[in-house]
Amino acid sequence: MTDTSRLLRNLGARLGSGARGATARKQMPIVPSDNVAGRAMVLVIAIMTFLSCLTLGAVTLVRDTAATWQTQISREATIQIKPEDGLDMAEALATARDIASGFTGVSGANIVDAQATARLLEPWLGTGLDIESLPVPRLVIVTLDPASRPDFTAMRAALQEAVPSATLDDHRTWVDRLVAMARTTVTIGVTVLGLMLSATALTVIFATRGAMSGNGHIIEVLHFVGAEASFIASQFRRHFLLAGMKGAAAGGLGAIIVFIGFYWWSSRNMATPEADQATALFGNFAIGPSGYLGVGVVVVLIAALTAATSHFTVLSYLKKVDASHPDGI
Repeated sequence: MTDTSRLLRNLGARLGSGARGATARKQMPIVPSDNVAGRAMVLVIAIMTFLSCLTLGAVTLVRDTAATWQTQISREATIQIKPEDGLDMAEALATARDIASGFTGVSGANIVDAQATARLLEPWLGTGLDIESLPVPRLVIVTLDPASRPDFTAMRAALQEAVPSATLDDHRTWVDRLVAMARTTVTIGVTVLGLMLSATALTVIFATRGAMSGNGHIIEVLHFVGAEASFIASQFRRHFLLAGMKGAAAGGLGAIIVFIGFYWWSSRNMATPEADQATALFGNFAIGPSGYLGVGVVVVLIAALTAATSHFTVLSYLKKVDASHPDGI
């Protein structure tokens, strides 16, 4: 390093320390606070945050719904009786109910009456059904004691002997499929969320490089007269942290509005058979406190990711500058 360049560095270091002491008074930002590229980046971050929050909300809804299904299914079994010639359906239903109620581990057994059966079939067969005139299987819902499971093998044998057309379903196959589906959905959702966060980081990298390209001569002069790399990086970090917070907050707020809108819509359409089916599948489309907490976490994560990405991008750029100018000139 030449004596001149060494002198410039020492002078720059003293000026830099004085400038940092006067930051509280007034400081011209290295990165323009508002330009077209900056507004575009805020919009991109808002969109990516919105999509990330929607993905997280969908995963939360599926996970919570699957957990509810699993709990409800594991607490119930179903006896189905198919209509046959000469079969007294009312007597068969009562017999199946009494047999199931007599087993240890069964806390109750209820017959699904004709009106409830007709309502279940309305989305496919319409209204005004005469269940008695149709060959529709009838159901008995057996409520199980979570602390003591009944002997399903013995129950099946007893039902088969008393009512040959009756079949017992303990829903074990459905529970296994449900757990597998929920795990697959959560894995896919987490993967998509990771890809969106990666895309956000790449967007910030390109935006940072663009900002540095437009202010490269200023950055290099500051660096070569003694301004520390951490000081320059902090300017970019502050700028992109504010931009990330604006975009992430806007995207998160938009996602929350969508979630509230879906909840309001589902609660306003509960009197139709289609709504009953949707409610049976997804509940009332409420993501719950954990979902809204997750939205807040995503907003903070994206804002922090934006700041950290810009910080390390600037440091990497300055290292390349030092490598290409080893003598500081």
